[in-house]
Amino acid sequence: GGQPRNVQPFSDEDASIETMSHCSGFSDPASFTEDGPEVDEEATQEDLEYKLKGFIDLTLDKSAKTRQAALESLKSAFSSKILYEFVMERRMTLTDSIERCIKKGKSDEQCAAAGLACLLCVQMGSGIESEEIFKTLGPVLKKIVCDGTASIQARQACATCLGICCFIVTDDITELCSTMECLENIFTKAYPRDRDTNGVSSTHNTVLHISALLAWTLLLTICPMNEVRKKIEMHLHKLPSLLSCDDLNMRIAAGETLALLFELARETDADFFYEDMELLTEKLRALATDGNKHRAKVDKRKQRSVFRDVLRAVEERDFPTEMVKFGPERMYIDCWVKKQTYDTFKEILGSGMQYHLQSNDFLRNVFELGPPVMLDAAALKTMKISRFERHLYNSAAFKARTKARSKCRDKRADVGEFF
Repeated sequence: GGQPRNVQPFSDEDASIETMSHCSGFSDPASFTEDGPEVDEEATQEDLEYKLKGFIDLTLDKSAKTRQAALESLKSAFSSKILYEFVMERRMTLTDSIERCIKKGKSDEQCAAAGLACLLCVQMGSGIESEEIFKTLGPVLKKIVCDGTASIQARQACATCLGICCFIVTDDITELCSTMECLENIFTKAYPRDRDTNGVSSTHNTVLHISALLAWTLLLTICPMNEVRKKIEMHLHKLPSLLSCDDLNMRIAAGETLALLFELARETDADFFYEDMELLTEKLRALATDGNKHRAKVDKRKQRSVFRDVLRAVEERDFPTEMVKFGPERMYIDCWVKKQTYDTFKEILGSGMQYHLQSNDFLRNVFELGPPVMLDAAALKTMKISRFERHLYNSAAFKARTKARSKCRDKRADVGEFF
């Protein structure tokens, strides 16, 4: 027993225990400990579920601070664990709590509730239950996104949530188009009204426009090809105007969206031709080599890195392949569509992304990874070297690295011996 108010916040220690009943056959190799004390999994599971039930109760508390803390603790748990069975039994209660917090709460509480809604849909995956959640929350999210009196932060969080939940849930093309139009109504306000205007003024709404644009771009990746063509015709000649925005994140969002649009356009039409290609490549090249002194070095470095890739995508149809490691598996991100999807889920799952890639059926389907790889304790133990061996390896690598650096730094070193 005990009152729910006395429940301790969900912590990293809780997150490190792999005790989900439906996926007990495997665990994160990073969390496997050698020669450690045996854990009573059933008791630990009961303790975890007791805590989570307490947090769900606290989302109805009179204190806004208590409600927000409970939402944040649930977010932490949902991002770091697979809780499908637990969530399935309580999805209606959770949905009602999220709806109430978004409708009645202030800015921070609304942001936390929208974030929890995203993670709830990630836990449930694409199915009838998730569709019911979205039917309840979708209209509420759209209302906040379009409400000019709501805080920018709340509208931004709801725009992101609307895009992600629609991506996970929707098979209905009508609902997909309706959601995309809602997001379009937001980010198109960043377009300059006067075509002769070269710059786009930075306003306090920019963060909202960025979130709406990124959510819209995510949904574009699952549109039918005929809808993709319509959206490309509508926005491809307008998006370059956002490259002149004062806000770095807006320039990057616009650049990556352009790269994705070109990728999709060339998939739909091998002979795709863009009239203002020369002007666009000039803009992209200027951003990829930007040396303005009034901008921070970190911002310039980030901008140049992103726009070098965008320029290659637009000019050469090339994409720099990235590799993501999670447990014993590897995933290659080899196109802008995949990158956009990965970046979106990485943003909401944070450090739990690797675990969800290993264990979450929905995410594995999105990235075409197949069913989860089942690893027992013996297999994990063979993959993990002992602490003593790891210490020896690190020491040897450190000495070798120090010697190599010393040689490079010694002006008297014979250059010829390196060849």
